[in-house]
Amino acid sequence: MTNRLANESSPYLLQHANNPVDWFPWGEEALARAKELDRPIFLSIGYAACHWCHVMEHESFENEAIARVLNENFVCIKVDREERPDLDMVYMDAVMALRNGQGGWPLSAFLTPSKQVFFGGTYWPPTARPGMPGFDQVLLSILESWSKKRDAIESQSRDITRWLNRDAEKAATDQAWDAPQQKQILNRSIQAMENSCDFEHGGFGSAPKFPHAMDLRLLNLMLDAWPENGSPARTVVESMLDISLQKMALGGIYDHLGGGFARYSVDRYWLVPHFEKMLYDNALLTLAYTQRCQREPDPYFEFVVGDTIEYVLRMLTHSEGGFFSTEDADSEGEEGKFYVWSKSEIESLLGDDADEFCRMWDVGDGGNFEGHNILNLTASMRGKSPDEITDTIRRFAPQRQQLFEVQQQRIRPGLDDKVIVAWNGLMIEAMARAAVVFGEKRWLDAACAAADFVFEKVSQDGRLLHSWRNGQASIGAFLDDYGAMLCATLELYRATMDVQWIAKAQSLAETLMELFHDESNGGFFFTANDSEQLIARKKPVSDNSIPSGNSLVACGLMELGLLTGESRWVSVAEGTIRCADELLTRVPQAASQMLIALRRRLSANREIVLAGKQEEIAHLAAQLQQKWLPNTSLVVVTDWQQATDSPLANVLAGKETDMQQPTLYVCEGFACELPVTGTQNVEQAIKALSSADSDLH
Repeated sequence: MTNRLANESSPYLLQHANNPVDWFPWGEEALARAKELDRPIFLSIGYAACHWCHVMEHESFENEAIARVLNENFVCIKVDREERPDLDMVYMDAVMALRNGQGGWPLSAFLTPSKQVFFGGTYWPPTARPGMPGFDQVLLSILESWSKKRDAIESQSRDITRWLNRDAEKAATDQAWDAPQQKQILNRSIQAMENSCDFEHGGFGSAPKFPHAMDLRLLNLMLDAWPENGSPARTVVESMLDISLQKMALGGIYDHLGGGFARYSVDRYWLVPHFEKMLYDNALLTLAYTQRCQREPDPYFEFVVGDTIEYVLRMLTHSEGGFFSTEDADSEGEEGKFYVWSKSEIESLLGDDADEFCRMWDVGDGGNFEGHNILNLTASMRGKSPDEITDTIRRFAPQRQQLFEVQQQRIRPGLDDKVIVAWNGLMIEAMARAAVVFGEKRWLDAACAAADFVFEKVSQDGRLLHSWRNGQASIGAFLDDYGAMLCATLELYRATMDVQWIAKAQSLAETLMELFHDESNGGFFFTANDSEQLIARKKPVSDNSIPSGNSLVACGLMELGLLTGESRWVSVAEGTIRCADELLTRVPQAASQMLIALRRRLSANREIVLAGKQEEIAHLAAQLQQKWLPNTSLVVVTDWQQATDSPLANVLAGKETDMQQPTLYVCEGFACELPVTGTQNVEQAIKALSSADSDLH
C-alpha cells in the first residue's frame, strides 16, 4: 500500500512512498489538514543520497508502531531538500537556532499548524540509546507538551519566526568600509585558513573533512598578489592550496577507478569517504583544480580534472544534455559496497600485477576500511612529484581499466536523476573552463548542451525553473539557480566568444533585479517576490555545500558589468557584497565565494580585445583563453560591425581596426595601451601578459 508520495517525481520522496507513515508532500492539502485537525506538523527533510536519511527510514518510518503514533497525532510532511531548498534553508536555520548551531540531515522539525517551528533535531534512533533519546520518546514528549504547554509552544514558535526574519530587515552597515579595510578582510580570511589548516594531511579542521572548494579557489586567487614576506608567508599559502588538492586527489575520497569525488571524508586522512557523489562537489572541485592548473601546470591535477569530467559525462549526464544530481552512498543496502575491494579479488583479476598494484593502492589482507579496501595512493606517493604520480597512473592504466570493468558489473548505487539548475550552472562553468584550459572541445560541447537543456527544458515563459525530472519541471527557480547560470553563461562566452551567451547573461540579470533584488537594503532574497510565502524570506550570504546565491550573483554581475561596460551591474554587485560586510568582518571564512567577488572588486580590471579574421586569430584567442588572467575581461571579435551592434559596444567604443591583420588592445584603469598589430607582435604581447596584481597588504 502506498501513501501520497507515490504521485511525486522526486526519487527521494518516491523512496518513502511505501512507508506506513501517512506522508504528505509539502502543499496546501497538508497545511490545511493540520489547521483543520489542529495537529502539530512533523516535517522530515532529506535527500536521495543521504545515508542517515535511509537509516531513519528503515528504523522508524517503516516501523508500524511509530507510524501509528505519527498518523494518529501529527500531519506528516516529507520534503526533498534538493527540490525545495527554500524550505530546507528556513527550517534548518530554525532547528540550528534551537540546537545551538547543530543541524544536518535528515532534518526533523515539529511545526505549529501555522508552519512555525517549536522543536527539532536530526536523526533519532527508534528507541533510546546511550546519549540519545529514542524517536518514540521524542514523539510522546512532543504530544504531552502540545497538550499541556500549548501557550508556551506558540510563544516560542513566534520568537523563532521573528529571529528568522532578521535577514529581511538587515541592510548593509553605514560604517566606512574602504579599500584598506576590505584588503584586511581578505588577509584575515587567509590567516583564519592557516589557523585551521591541516598541513600534514591537507584540508581544514579535523574529521569529518569537507573539500572546501571555495576556500581553495580563493587561495589560488590570492597568490597573485601575495608577497613573499606576507603573513602568512607566501610559501604557507601555497602549501595550504597544494597539499589540500594533492592529498584529496590521492586519498579515498577520490574514486581511483571511475573518477569523481565523494561528498566528504569521515577521517582527517581523506581515506574513508561518505561514498555519495554529488554533482555540485565535482563541479566545484573541477573548477578549483582547473584554475590551479591554469595558474601553474600540474599533470596529476590535470588528470584528476579529466577523470572527474569523464565520470560526470558517463554517469551523471542526460542523453539530451542536462546533468543529474547525485549517486547514492549505498548499494545492496550497504554503504560503499560498490567501491571497496578485497585483496583476493584483485589477485584473482590481476595475477602477476596484483602485488605491485596492491602495494601502490594500499590494498592489504585485513583491509583499510571495515575489513575491505578503499583504493588510495596516499602512502605510496608520499613525497613524489606530480610527474611521478602521473607516470604511476599511466603505467597501471590497463590494470585500473580491468578493475573498472569488473566494478561496473556490480549493482550500482542509486541515481537521483533530477536536473537541478543551480548545480548544472556550477558544472557548466567548470566544464567550460576546463575545456578551454586543456583543449577538450568535447567538454565544451557538453557544457553548451547542458546550458541549452536548462534554457529549453527547465524554463517557462522566459523564467528559469528549479529542477526537472522525466519531462516535468514546475518549481520556480531560486536565487542560486539564477546566480549559477549567470556565472555559467559568462564562462561560456569566455570559452566560445559567442555573444548569445552575453545576451542570456543580461536577461538573467534583468530577471534577478525584477524578482529577487532587495531595493531597500541591497542584496538578493533567495525566493522570488511572487513565490510561495514562507514564514521567513531569507537573504543568504554564507556558503554551505554550494556558494551562497548572493555571492554567485555578486561574482556574475561584477563580471557582466566589467565585460559590457555597464556600470549599473558593477554598482549592484558592490551593494550585494556590502550586504555581507558584517559576516565578512566577523567570520570571513564563512563566505569565501563572496570574498572571491570582493577580490575581483579590489583588482584593477584589465580589458583585452583581440580582433581579426577568424582563421587568423583562432590560435591567438586560444592562447588568451588558456592563460591565467583572473582579473581580465576578454573580448574576441571576428566581425567588427556585428560586435559593435552587440552588448560589447561599450567596450569597443573608441577602438578601431580594419580587420586586415590581428589587432590586440590591452586597457587597464580606464587607459589603453597602443594597439598591437600583426600575428607575431600579438603573440609576443600575449606571452608578456601576466596575472600580477596590486599588493593586497
